[in-house]
Amino acid sequence: MADRSSKPDTAAKSDTAKSGPKQANKRGTARLAAVQALYQMDVAHTDINDVIGSFQTFWMGQEVEGDTYLPADHQFFRDIIQGVMRDQTRIDQSVDFILADEWPLRRIEAVLRAVLRAGTYELFERLDIPAKVIIAEYVDVADAFVDREEVGMANAVLDKIAKRVRPQDMGEAPKA
Repeated sequence: MADRSSKPDTAAKSDTAKSGPKQANKRGTARLAAVQALYQMDVAHTDINDVIGSFQTFWMGQEVEGDTYLPADHQFFRDIIQGVMRDQTRIDQSVDFILADEWPLRRIEAVLRAVLRAGTYELFERLDIPAKVIIAEYVDVADAFVDREEVGMANAVLDKIAKRVRPQDMGEAPKA
């Protein structure tokens, strides 16, 4: 089970004012923004370049409606968005394989679909980041948007995908 105690940072903290946000915080903010951007693209059918430009210009590291958002790792954000879009068929097939037959990915709420797609992309492609870190981060992102039951489902789906594609990271023997 993923550690849910490390929430992604969305507001500036006093100890980061002098040295700036740590790289991990910038990645957490990028993940949160990526899920929001993927949601927007899915629901409003917004163009990928428009979404990336809008988030980088008007959201990440900006004050929006009185809330100040931490700066995000822009390259990491773009990597997630572009990777999900490029590999969406493979990602969706992998998630559908894990989900129950009566609940294919297309029937899941759009924000949870965005969480699962982004998390699955990272599990496939970001081998520089431990699988358990990826799962914990996306469980935390899901917790900001969906109810506890759906957070648990996100955790279970990402955990099963990680065990299939990165068994060593999950403390399991590779499957033959």
